[in-house]
Amino acid sequence: MYSPFVEELNCAVCYEIFKDPVVLSCSHSFCKECLQQFWRTKETQECPVCRRRSSRDDPPTNLVLKNLCESFLKERNERCSSGSEEICSLHGEKLKLFCLEEEQPVCLVCRDSQTHDNHKFRPISEAVSSYKEKLNTALKSLQVKLKHKENIKGEFEKTVEHIKSQAEHTELQIKQQFEKLHQFIRDEEEAAITALREEEEQKKQMMKEKLEEINRQISALSQTVKDTAEMMRDNDVCFLKKFPVSMERVQISSQPDPETPAGALIHVPRYLGNLPFRVWKKMKEIIQYTPVILDPNTAHPGLVLSDDLTSVKDRWNKQPLPDNPERFDSYSCVLGSEGFNSGTHCWDVEVKGNSHWILGVTAASNQRKGREFFDTDVWSVQYGLYEGSGFPVKQDLECVRVYLVYDRGMVLFIDPVTNTHLHTFTTTFTDTVFPFFETASSLRILPFKI
Repeated sequence: MYSPFVEELNCAVCYEIFKDPVVLSCSHSFCKECLQQFWRTKETQECPVCRRRSSRDDPPTNLVLKNLCESFLKERNERCSSGSEEICSLHGEKLKLFCLEEEQPVCLVCRDSQTHDNHKFRPISEAVSSYKEKLNTALKSLQVKLKHKENIKGEFEKTVEHIKSQAEHTELQIKQQFEKLHQFIRDEEEAAITALREEEEQKKQMMKEKLEEINRQISALSQTVKDTAEMMRDNDVCFLKKFPVSMERVQISSQPDPETPAGALIHVPRYLGNLPFRVWKKMKEIIQYTPVILDPNTAHPGLVLSDDLTSVKDRWNKQPLPDNPERFDSYSCVLGSEGFNSGTHCWDVEVKGNSHWILGVTAASNQRKGREFFDTDVWSVQYGLYEGSGFPVKQDLECVRVYLVYDRGMVLFIDPVTNTHLHTFTTTFTDTVFPFFETASSLRILPFKI
């Protein structure tokens, strides 16, 4: 009902209600920003409609037109906010059609305007049914994604709890390991102090005996001095009578002085000399070194690692562990914690008592999820399984030694008990490789003496 009037309120450049309209000397009006943009593009100050050149750089505001536009927009907004009907924001007409190109509801005036030339339209009621169907399909997809993300959130929460549990268990193990070291140090300290006290008592007893000897000599000498002095006060006859005996006593009393024995003092270097080194050397006799340590974050949920991370057992039932990217989820495998990209490395694995096992090395980039692990980049020997999982070993072994010579691209397997060569792989390594292990029972990486 406002169509003829609304057309007069449209800018000829942007085809929308005027915003801050200005008027040219030719009487045509335009949005101020639209006119300035047109002039910047054309690089000439001409009217967009009649092409007449404007004499002013800053045309005056068309106040009448500006007030009309503001009044119209206010009335239209009030009608829209009342919710009585959906009307076109440009023309104030009821929205009856849906533009398929613009995907927006339009009025009949919009359909006939230049903005929608050659566009296709459908009644709003028909468009709603089609678009609701599309949105419903999209909604179902979103609901699936939402459920998937909620599952991921649950996994993240389990991971947080596992991290907390890992930290607590690891802290406990650290304290226990250091307590063993502390106890060893305390025992060594106590042994050193005990030895020091024993030597102290021995040396003190020796000097006590020397003191007793010198005291006896002092006592005897004192008595001789006293008796000789008294004899000197006797009359001449008595003095001469006693002289031979007294002289003999004086000569007997002139015994050699007792000497301080060699080694009478504490042998301080025995206790303080290279003390930390001697303790460390003794500690080496009780401490063992394992060349490969297992990584629990890679272990299949059915595997259980020892606290010192040197042995693995298959429990057959899965533990509730996070499905992190590093973890095996199909094969009962676990990797070593350290990868190798140079040098020569060796480790012994106890396999005694296993119905089947696999061990060797694999590339860091190898796929750990699914059943593709043994397809590529695995160099291993196996016992009791199909040949596709590694070079088959027929004999029942107690131990297998693995030699990795990375720079020469060699992986050697040896029976260290009989010093028998089992198999050698030759290749060219292009990636970091990790030791890996699979078992139906248990495996243990044997320690080396330091």
